[in-house]
Formats: sequence, structure tokens, C-alpha cells
Amino acid sequence: MTTKAVAPSANVLAKTPGTRKKLWLAAIKPPMYSVAIMPIMVGTAIAVAETKTLQTGIFAIFTFAAILILAWENLANDVFDSETGVDVHKAHSLVNLTKNKPLIFWLGNLCLATGLFGIGAIAAIQQDLTVVGMILICCVLGYIYQGPPFRLSYQGWGEILCFFAFGPLAFAAAYYSQTKAVSSANFAASAIVGVSTSLILFCSHFHQEDDDAAVGKRSPIVRLGTKRAAQLLPWLCGTIFALTTLCVWLGIFPMTTLLVFASLPIAIKLCKHVSTNHNKPEKVSNCKFIAVALHFWSGIFLGLGFVLPQLLGLGAVLPT
Repeated sequence: MTTKAVAPSANVLAKTPGTRKKLWLAAIKPPMYSVAIMPIMVGTAIAVAETKTLQTGIFAIFTFAAILILAWENLANDVFDSETGVDVHKAHSLVNLTKNKPLIFWLGNLCLATGLFGIGAIAAIQQDLTVVGMILICCVLGYIYQGPPFRLSYQGWGEILCFFAFGPLAFAAAYYSQTKAVSSANFAASAIVGVSTSLILFCSHFHQEDDDAAVGKRSPIVRLGTKRAAQLLPWLCGTIFALTTLCVWLGIFPMTTLLVFASLPIAIKLCKHVSTNHNKPEKVSNCKFIAVALHFWSGIFLGLGFVLPQLLGLGAVLPT
């Protein structure tokens, strides 16, 4: 796989509608940080459901550290993308906004170091390095996603890396930080949130098919085309609800986790929107934010489903 560097257009900002404030908000991407929070929240909810205890200090440290580590990944990706030219028309790239790539690079490294310091603090509290090892693997996956010489997202592996980093690995770390143990329910839930997280990345490519193809980035949308990718989307969204139903039927999840179906209207909205506008970049570009909403609400309802029996005094017991 090869990529060619393309210099950012001098008018990339001037040609883009909207105010600079809106561009900065788009660059910082506040809604995207639910991606970091949700594995910690749901993994911790399962731990609370199973152990009836919550270590609030560890939960707070872990959440803050996860946000910082995701900030590093976002900043680093802007830097790495600026080197290949895939962001040549992306006005809300932080590198394009600041015109200072070293600043963004080192700011990202500062976020990473601070986030890992928080994870190290959890390890010190637990006197156990297991969580550190899990998060370091997540960071490695985050780097090879976009960083040279790997750039695996350019080969179409981004969604798979995203699934494991924000699914099984993040969930295992969150649960272990509370319990120093593993859980079958937690592992099953990690697959559901991993899928919803990968959906965000999948949807973010619809509007940039031409830019991705121009630099040799073989994203799933480039490989499949927007029409076939839009036809695949309902099946991917359906996985969230099918896996939850299966886990309830098998007795892995409590019945109350079927609350996840309250997010079904968002999934339907996402699929309809993409089906109608898949080949219209200016209209489909917001589909990733609908995917973020699906990820957020499906995660909220899933996590609530685990703790609700305890809150209602139903005494549901989950297998560990």
C-alpha cells in the first residue's frame, strides 16, 4: 500500500462555509469523546451489577485518562493525515486550522503521557499492572491505525482495530480496574459496544470517498462503493440488537438490557439517511453524528439494563 503526500490547499479554510468557531468545534469533536467514555461506563456498570460495589475514584481516574488518550489519538491522526494529503479538503483539521503541525503533535503526546499517568495511578492503587498492559495494547492499536509506517486504516483495517481497542480491550480494562477479574457478560457486552464504535468510523467515510481514493486509502467505503456500503449498514446496526437479544436468551444478560431497543429509532434514522444520501457528500457528511448518537444511547441503555435490577431490588445475578 502506498500513499502520496498532497500539500494542503492554501484556500482550504476560505472555501469552506461557516465560521472559524464552528470549524474549531468540528476539529475538537466534543461528541466523539463518548467513544472513550462508553466502554468505561458500561464495563463499570457490569462490575457494579456483579459485585454490588463501585470504586468511584478509580472510575473517575479511568474516565479522565481515557478521554486524554482518545484526544492523543485524534490529534496524532490529524498530524499523520496531513502527511498523506487525505485532509487536503478538510477545513476542520487541527493542522490546517493552526498551520502548526509540531504543536499538534506534541500536544497529542502530552495528552497521551497524562492519560497513561492516570492509568499508572490505577495500577499503583491496585498494585497490579494488568490494566496498564491492556491500555498499552489499545495505544499500540491506536498508533498503527494511522501512524507510519503501518497506516493500517489506509488498507481498510481501521474498523477492525477500532472494534478491538474500544470493545474487548477497553471493556476488559474497565472491568478489571473495578474487580481484578474477568467476566463473560462483560466480554459479550464489549462486542456490542465495539460494533457501535466501529459504525462511527464506517459512517465517517461516506462523504470523503473521493479524497480517500485519491491518496490510495482503501477504506471500506472505497472498497465497497457508497451504495453497497449503505446496503450493508442495516446489517451492521442490527448486530447491536441481535447480540443483545441472543445474550438475554442465553442468560448472559439480564432481561432489562433489552432497553437497548430504545435506541432502535436512531439506528433506523441512520440507515434511512445513508440509504437516501450515500452518494451526496454534502448531505451524508453528518451521518457520523447520527452514528455517535446511536453509540451513546445504545451504550447508556445497555449499561442501565445491567444495574436496573439492582436499583429496583430485583436481585438479578449475572454469571462471572
